[in-house]
Amino acid sequence: MDRRVLFAILILFAGGATGVGVAMFAFVGLDDTNTEATVVWESEPAPGDDGTGTATVDVDGETLVVQPTVEDGDRAVRAVVPGDGRAWTTRIPGATGETDDAGSDAETDDGGDPVGVSRLATGTLAGDPVVALTTAPGRLVVLNADDGEERFAVDLEGSGGTAPAIGDPTGDGESLVATAGTDGTVLAVDGEGEPVFEASVDGRIERPPLVVTPDPDPDGRDEPVPGGVAILTAGRDPGTVHLFDESGETRWTATPEVTAVGWTVAETRRGPVLALGGSNGNLEALEGADGSSRYEVGLQDRPVAVGDVDGGQVLVGGGGSVWAVNLLDGEVVWKQQFGGQTRVNPPGIGELTGDDTPESAAVNREGEVLGLTRNGEVVVRGSVPETVVYAGPRFADADDDGTDEVLVVDGDGVIRALST
Repeated sequence: MDRRVLFAILILFAGGATGVGVAMFAFVGLDDTNTEATVVWESEPAPGDDGTGTATVDVDGETLVVQPTVEDGDRAVRAVVPGDGRAWTTRIPGATGETDDAGSDAETDDGGDPVGVSRLATGTLAGDPVVALTTAPGRLVVLNADDGEERFAVDLEGSGGTAPAIGDPTGDGESLVATAGTDGTVLAVDGEGEPVFEASVDGRIERPPLVVTPDPDPDGRDEPVPGGVAILTAGRDPGTVHLFDESGETRWTATPEVTAVGWTVAETRRGPVLALGGSNGNLEALEGADGSSRYEVGLQDRPVAVGDVDGGQVLVGGGGSVWAVNLLDGEVVWKQQFGGQTRVNPPGIGELTGDDTPESAAVNREGEVLGLTRNGEVVVRGSVPETVVYAGPRFADADDDGTDEVLVVDGDGVIRALST
């Protein structure tokens, strides 16, 4: 019997035996005919980044990889062109702070710690690509992505440490930068650094905010779904989600069922949703309209990490598996297993085969890589041996062949491009 058929039968049997409803989905087995990817370029290490602080940004059609790092004892942001080398480096001044949210605490030459910084966020402000971060002492810094020059810096009421978010919560084409202090302060500024609103919540904030884009005509709803800035408080319980409007007024608050280890925002034809990956292995989607739970689906009994969104599906990584989950109803569209029980980092979306169709890629903690079609079939596989990887994949054309390479950033901040 084909092992995929056997796997589906076992799942259905288990669901019936326990009284749990199980949606039918495709289990896609590994295929020996897929293409092997090899490392074609690698960068220098980035002291102070374990890989999770890394982001990409498009500047005039060229992909830059930006990373928090340490230069001569100071925190800095460096930009690297995959396949080429460093484009610019900008130092981030500030007093000694706490370690950053990527878990780094690289030492300065004199034995002290440089200022702690958050992971990086990228986006556009007034049509310009930018890189944003917060510092532990409480400062929002936004850099121009083309040259690394400081666009503006704003003092926060509380301490920093969580990555900012960049987006358009009103749908009028004007993006803002939203940031949250770990102590519950919330600040949103416009493209020039001028305040849009200030607010606060009760509780500690450990997850970056999300900017929710409005939907003027969602299916099945009589009224438009407005956007806003979503904040998630942390704690031993699931915490509370707050959605603020563009003036800082609370649209709604909700308590999710899962304790989120990560979250993302996604658009669907029935309006935006917030997708939360739970510490219990469940994925929950909250309605952007009112915070109610659209669905909660159990994937495994280990924490799961939400990744990128494409084609109405959200990709999720867990212990030895990758799932594609339908954003409308929570049905598991497909599941792919690899790497035994090794934890899979948040999966990403790129164009790996040159057919103008987005593919997904997953990287596990041991540096094993899979490139997958929208149906979950493996088209690329490779590995970076003898390394530890905490970050999800990034994508860029590192060898000028017209297709994306999978970028793997290891625990030392080394970027490696894998190509077929």
